Amino acid sequence: MQTQEPIIIEQDQEIGTCYHCGEGLTDDIINFDHHSFCCQGCSTVYEILKENDLCRYYSLDGPQGISPDQNDYKEKFDYLDLPEVSEKVLEFTDGQRGIVNWYIPKMHCSSCIWLLEQLHRLHPGIRSSVVDFPEKKARITFDQQQLKLSELARLISSIGYEPYLSLEDLEGTKPSKWNRTRLYKIGISGFAFGNIMMMSFPEYFHMGAQGADQELMNLFSIINVILSIPVFFYCASDFFTSAYGALKARHLNIDAPIALALASVYANSLYQVATSTGSGYFDSLAGAVFFMLLGRYFQDKTYAGISFDRDYKSYFPIAITVVEGTQERKIPVGDLKTGHVMRIRNEELIPADSILKSAAARINYSFVSGEAEPVGRLKNDTVYAGGKQMGPAIELEVLRPVSQGYLTQLWNNDSFTRKKEDQQQTLSARINRYFSAAVLTLAVGTFAIWALVLKDTTTAFNAFTTLLLVACPCALLLSSTFTNGNLLAIFGKNKFYPKNAHALERLASIDSIVFDKTGTITLANESEVRYQGRDLNQQEWVAIKTLARQSSHPLSRMLVKSLKDIIISKRELLDYQEVSGAGISAKYGSQLVKLGSASWVGTAESSQAANRSVVYVSIDGQTVGHFIFQSKYRPELELALQNLQADGFGTYLLSGDKPTDRPYLSGLFGKGSPLYFEQKPIDKLRFIADLQADGHRVLMLGDGLNDAGALSQSEVGIAVSDDINNFSPSCDAILEGPQLTKLPGYIRLAKAGQQIIKASFVISLLYNAIGIAFAMMGQLSPVIAAILMPISSITVVGFTTMASNIAARRCLKN
Repeated sequence: MQTQEPIIIEQDQEIGTCYHCGEGLTDDIINFDHHSFCCQGCSTVYEILKENDLCRYYSLDGPQGISPDQNDYKEKFDYLDLPEVSEKVLEFTDGQRGIVNWYIPKMHCSSCIWLLEQLHRLHPGIRSSVVDFPEKKARITFDQQQLKLSELARLISSIGYEPYLSLEDLEGTKPSKWNRTRLYKIGISGFAFGNIMMMSFPEYFHMGAQGADQELMNLFSIINVILSIPVFFYCASDFFTSAYGALKARHLNIDAPIALALASVYANSLYQVATSTGSGYFDSLAGAVFFMLLGRYFQDKTYAGISFDRDYKSYFPIAITVVEGTQERKIPVGDLKTGHVMRIRNEELIPADSILKSAAARINYSFVSGEAEPVGRLKNDTVYAGGKQMGPAIELEVLRPVSQGYLTQLWNNDSFTRKKEDQQQTLSARINRYFSAAVLTLAVGTFAIWALVLKDTTTAFNAFTTLLLVACPCALLLSSTFTNGNLLAIFGKNKFYPKNAHALERLASIDSIVFDKTGTITLANESEVRYQGRDLNQQEWVAIKTLARQSSHPLSRMLVKSLKDIIISKRELLDYQEVSGAGISAKYGSQLVKLGSASWVGTAESSQAANRSVVYVSIDGQTVGHFIFQSKYRPELELALQNLQADGFGTYLLSGDKPTDRPYLSGLFGKGSPLYFEQKPIDKLRFIADLQADGHRVLMLGDGLNDAGALSQSEVGIAVSDDINNFSPSCDAILEGPQLTKLPGYIRLAKAGQQIIKASFVISLLYNAIGIAFAMMGQLSPVIAAILMPISSITVVGFTTMASNIAARRCLKN
């Protein structure tokens, strides 16, 4: 018996590319209108575009098109016409005109934008369509008398841009991704800041001694008061709201002294203008508010478009097909009740725990359990929610409604309600806990000494205000905000997307890293395929690939993909048979070819294939060999593990899979790294909790809903994904799969960020120490205090920006 190397063939036999999508043409070619296409779907899209004079699409970015889903069927979107569904999907309707704002995940280039904004040329019922490319959304206005909602979805799906619709969208629970209110506040405070500074120039240069000049200065002071009103009462409202909330919770946050300082400056300024004893410090007020809002905007806006908190409802379909006698109808998933019979088609998600009524099914549970290989189920077996049917349509009787199913119970675990962003645990909050109290104590003490001991209330009030101004923790706030904001931008450029600044601070403190296996450290839908058996001739290879092409089973698809240099015959297969959980067979010419399990082809299990996915081959009743499928691991995994372990991190593996690759993974992770297999979602969650109970701070890397509990339980949960816009479970960050090798650098950079914040705080303290000393002695004028505060802030912002950029180059240079 001969053992061959993995079947990895170069694309040297590729004969051109598909005119529509650009994929290589290596199998059957469809020729139409003097162009070649890889499949009927691409040919159909081209025909639609040509009929509507939209072929300019191909002149923008070349063959960038998308082939429609081969599993589509005519009734797929009929549920959108149900009144209870359409009223929630429509953004606006007046009975004649309807507007939808749909997420289109396959939108990826300028050609997509152009085509989606030309939808009115595909159907007269579409009035307009506007694309929001960063959000990957299309806002479509259409005539409801000419075009049904289901027909609109079917139309854009037919050209390859199927809208993503989920149960979460139907329930209206998806939070708004961005609030423009802060942007308005920045604009107003910035406008006021610039104009108040201009009006304050006479005060800066001690002008206005003459009577006419004095009247002009008084006018400028009144204008400054008017400009300051929206700054104080509208733009600065966030600080007062935050400080009030903290005081209600009986603790001081960083906004408490800021709010007190702003209130003191504003009150003092109004007093000076009203009594004609000065022009106030409205420029300091507006400048402080503007710079602080700008820093917070920079932090919040960074990667606000990525969804981190999707739950199981995000992945469930909006409606499901139920069978009543010989009739089918669509109902919302939320209306499923015990006893309903569902019809689930190929690759559709099963939304409720149910009992299989069909003879057999092949269920892919990788989404829930992490087990990569689909499992067979027979009639009357229980099938849990979250699996996907792989193969022909099946019927299932609902056992429990969606709200009582397995996935719902998983999501209701306490780990999902535990709030990680404890404001009292951030670095700035820990420093501020003592700093704010110290500043307030000094300010009150200074006021008391001047007012009660020295009997000078004017100096007491000025000293109190200037001390709060010069010691205002604005620099600390800006330090944390700009450092983390700049790091978020740097991480994003390097394909790592943290949720917020709190995630960065927790990332800097972790000491243990737990990896999931399937989809996280393995490449999705890719395997290394090895053939073991007797030598096969060209005709036998063609027969095997042609037969495997007929099945939708994942192993069949991977086998076809591995045989890239073998052509697919156009010869008709006779007596084709596919038995779920067993295999497939057909006559290729005069030969009977079988692919499947050992019992299907009539042979014994190979000892070399223990704990592996294996497909056996027989020709005319004789077993000729078998294909062994081994998970294909990310090429960057080994280097990432080496660097992490060299940095002192503990590494662990938790997998829902069988211990198929234990020897290989033991070599990668090393003897000191525990490897755990056949772990259920609750097992992963408990393992993380046990590590935390032992004092460890844990980072978890996962990819699916089965990892969501562990991701939420850990200090930092990172979802590893090859498409950040198409998948993101509940997590603290998203990491593009090919960037896994940079994970050690990301952690180092997060730690460097915390050191930068501490260093910048020391810089601001130098300003504060000098200013506080003069303020307590009553020798610092509020004008000088107001000037020192923005100088300190600008210095800190410049330092943090420069330092974080230097740290990024050092940590991510390799």
